[in-house]
Amino acid sequence: MSTNPRTTETTSEPTDDAMSDTSPGPAGGIEHPVTKTVGARPGTHYPGRLGFKISSIPAPLYIVLAGLVLAAALTGNLPDTMVVGFAATMLLGGLFIWIGNLFPVVRDFGLPTVLCTFAPATLAFFGLMPENLVTVVQNFIDGHGFLDFFVVGIIAGAILGMPRALLLKAGPRFAVPIIGCLISTFVLVGLLAAVTGFGFIEGILFIAAPIMAGGLGVGALPMSEMYAAKTGGDSAAFMGDLMSAVVMANVVCILIAGIYNGLGKRKKQLFVGFNGHGQLLRIKGRSDELTVPPKRDTSSFIALGKGLLIAGSLFVFGELIAALLPGGLHPYAWAIIAAAVVKIFGLLPQDVEDSAADWGDLIGTVLVPALLVGVSLTYIDITEVLASLSNPLFILLTISTVVIATLTSGILGWLVKFNFVEASITPGLVMADTGGSGDVAVLSAANRLHLMPFAALTNRLGGALVLFVTSLIVPFLA
Repeated sequence: MSTNPRTTETTSEPTDDAMSDTSPGPAGGIEHPVTKTVGARPGTHYPGRLGFKISSIPAPLYIVLAGLVLAAALTGNLPDTMVVGFAATMLLGGLFIWIGNLFPVVRDFGLPTVLCTFAPATLAFFGLMPENLVTVVQNFIDGHGFLDFFVVGIIAGAILGMPRALLLKAGPRFAVPIIGCLISTFVLVGLLAAVTGFGFIEGILFIAAPIMAGGLGVGALPMSEMYAAKTGGDSAAFMGDLMSAVVMANVVCILIAGIYNGLGKRKKQLFVGFNGHGQLLRIKGRSDELTVPPKRDTSSFIALGKGLLIAGSLFVFGELIAALLPGGLHPYAWAIIAAAVVKIFGLLPQDVEDSAADWGDLIGTVLVPALLVGVSLTYIDITEVLASLSNPLFILLTISTVVIATLTSGILGWLVKFNFVEASITPGLVMADTGGSGDVAVLSAANRLHLMPFAALTNRLGGALVLFVTSLIVPFLA
């Protein structure tokens, strides 16, 4: 495979196989290369025509497998184990992704993700989901630790997968709009929330923080755990509000990206450096500072195993330090710090870093729908979601967060020689969308898909930074 999964469009139908065994290894096949993506869709949750495939398998086979799980659940014989949790959530997630992709226009505005996030909880709310199935999924997400499994894999892959030279060379320039956008958005949204009676800290933690995390994996999901740990409550009590804010913000991001695209087509410069027509930097001879090298097209089974080991070890480190220093940072924050230190000082061999990145890519490619379905059935209360969406103040703060993020990012980017529109889109809008499929939708709407490498840079640096800063603010939560 020769295409870069970070820069391809997402309209063609995937091919049949998910792996390539073109280079047999000496150890009985365990070193065969595994292609990271097949076809033009970088992940199972990305928008695009799926044809007669559900959960990446032929529809007839899907019906058989789903029927098997449903029959076991209806008769109360669905085993409450981790492997069944994988099967159930992947089947459900694949179905809602497939349904969402049937609608050509709204699928680009995140319909597949919205269905995965809210449809399972809605069905359970109306008693249309087998109780046995709901119990298995809830235990899978919470009791068996799938949420930790997912989040720490994404954290390890995002930080260790970033080229060290690029991080040190491009980081200072790109950090200006990222950090400045984050600080200004947190402060301004907090002030707006305080003025309107929502609360300064509440506006930051429940609106700005989950939206600005650049994705669900390092946003609403781990944040709900942090808030629950601080208040002594249940993370389910926070999940509905957090997920609602993230999903609504993603739609606003896409709409603003379309407006920028319309302004670009007019070929009118409102001021010097306003529109780069796709070029991020407005100075000559310096574009190499933000060049993201092409990702490797293949991994291997052994590499994926090493990546799992590194991710798990980072999680253990985070839990250990959090236990030794009670009342301090959340274990996820300590895991982020450890990964950053390891990366900056080059403490791991390159092949081990690549393995961690590959493992994070695998999780982000395959398991996002499964996680969303699991979170929906475990944490989301539809009554609370409806209450949030019917609250004009909640909607105002959500929209304001996206607008503030894109404007401050554009202004700060312009000050360091980026073009305003491009800097508004990435890191601005990219930090406020749902990450992954959200990046594709935003960059497609802005007609700037070639900025995908910078979106990846934004998600990695910005997402980890937002989660870390949030962990510092959580102690002030009442």
